Amino acid sequence: MIRFEKAKAADAKELAMVSRRAFDDDVNYGAPGPGGPPGYKSDRWQGKMMKMGKYYKIVDELRIIGGFIAFDMGEGRYELGRIFIDPGCQNQGIGARAFDFIREEFPQVERWTLGTPEWNGRTRHFYAKMGFEEVGKEEPDGILFEKRMPAAESS
Repeated sequence: MIRFEKAKAADAKELAMVSRRAFDDDVNYGAPGPGGPPGYKSDRWQGKMMKMGKYYKIVDELRIIGGFIAFDMGEGRYELGRIFIDPGCQNQGIGARAFDFIREEFPQVERWTLGTPEWNGRTRHFYAKMGFEEVGKEEPDGILFEKRMPAAESS
């Protein structure tokens, strides 16, 4: 059973390992070589992001299989700073379930933004499937996406 839980400092090492596998696997989908975004394989970076943003782990039974980080940018906008799923668990609907969870967990958000490398057709397709639209470019090879949410319901 898939669960989404707030990440804790004790999860940093395992999150770094899963993140490394996920981003290094992008070499199979057009990446110029193994690698990923800043800090993707660092335990310390994972811990730092837990303090700076809202970091969730994706858990299947007792093991961490992915994670995502959301940052409050103010004025109703959040940035999805990162989302990753272990390569062995991809293409099973877990990413779509993560977005369902994100929608429920952050009902106040009016606009989500994120970036992905231009060469990564797999993530571009996935984000479009989740309702994101391409809104711009980011140097050197990034594409910016945005998703406007229905007006947050008043209490």
